[in-house]
Amino acid sequence: MRMYANTIWVSILHFEAFGDPLLIASKHQDESIALICALFAYGNVTAIVKFLHSLDFSLLEASEETIRKELASFYYRFQNAEDIATLFIALKRLRSQESIENLFYAGYQKEHNILDGLWHFIETLQTVYPRETKGYGFLTGSVPKNLSASGTYKRYMMYLRWMVRKDALDLGLWSKIDKKDLLMPLDTHTFAVSRRLGLLGRKTYDMKASIELTRTLRTFDALDPIKYDFALYRLGQEKLA
Repeated sequence: MRMYANTIWVSILHFEAFGDPLLIASKHQDESIALICALFAYGNVTAIVKFLHSLDFSLLEASEETIRKELASFYYRFQNAEDIATLFIALKRLRSQESIENLFYAGYQKEHNILDGLWHFIETLQTVYPRETKGYGFLTGSVPKNLSASGTYKRYMMYLRWMVRKDALDLGLWSKIDKKDLLMPLDTHTFAVSRRLGLLGRKTYDMKASIELTRTLRTFDALDPIKYDFALYRLGQEKLA
């Protein structure tokens, strides 16, 4: 798997040179901070990293009043100050009750289905601090009525990769979820290159495509199919395939 190994080191050099949300998450080694980094990881990478660097993650330990006050002037693309403060407050409340890992595991454990874990987490996050705005909904997601009408939940799948896998890039902070059950963090680059390489037949960019691609990758490595995320993403990003 020379392509996979080479891609890891190319990715490390790319992250160090240009910055990446994962580098910020790596510095803190905290599941809540890593989730914030993942959920805001959309748009231009320079803007993402600049925004994340501007956040004071110690606010997760502050009072809710302080969180609202300190984040009153913050915004990022679709999220206004209240959306951002709500995420911090919701995660602060969760930290006092249960770990994010345990919340995912509660939904995952019965069928070893990572999506069941995700739906349980999203429902819990909405319950601990309800907020219904377009910006906040885009940031945290919702439980879909069916997978054909859903997105790929790429930022959550990426977060799960960070938390569950452990190598030169991924953090491996969790131990209860098996990496063989992860799903591909499918974005437009990975979707396009996977179709060109014959790894993916589905023409619709949705969660079912992520599941199909993951099944294909399990034929290469049943125990760690998502390790190919690095290679496929870079091939698509650099237009090499």
